[in-house]
Order: sequence, then structure tokens, then C-alpha cells
Amino acid sequence: MERNCKFVVESVAEDGRRFRPSDWIERISTMLATFGPDNRLQYANAVRPQIIDGQKCLVVDQKLKDQNPDVYEYILEFVRVNGLRIHEECE
Repeated sequence: MERNCKFVVESVAEDGRRFRPSDWIERISTMLATFGPDNRLQYANAVRPQIIDGQKCLVVDQKLKDQNPDVYEYILEFVRVNGLRIHEECE
């Protein structure tokens, strides 16, 4: 059985300070988002904002690496350059 793994990026730098700008998660999430028939923004399953333990996070499905390697690498580079906290979750 294949495991479904995602990495979760927090809005906190590795040194504990809050990362700014505060809307960075929405900015990245909209890279793959589309507008549905109701004209509302629909986030892709591979990259989306999510509230985890009361904190807004960016959740990235590891399948994105194969589906859209450029976006995957962009996100990882953004995380690295900005020193954001990241962890993996597998189901």
C-alpha cells in the first residue's frame, strides 16, 4: 500500500519568529488554484492552506514533485531561503 505523504510548512521561522508577509501562504497556494463554476477560488489538492493546531500552514502533497516539479522546487527553495519550519506527515 502506497503512503500518502505531505510536507507542512509553518508560518514560523526556525528561530521562532513569525514570518512576514502574513499572506505568503495564500500567495503560494494560488499558484495552482483555479476558479470553479461558482467563480470561487478552488485550491489544488497538491498545494493548499490549512489550519493546523490553530496555526495557518501550507500543505504540499509530495506527489507535486512528479506532477509539477518546477512549482515543487520553487516552494522548497522558498522554505529554505526563508528558514521556515517544515515537517512531513504521512497517512
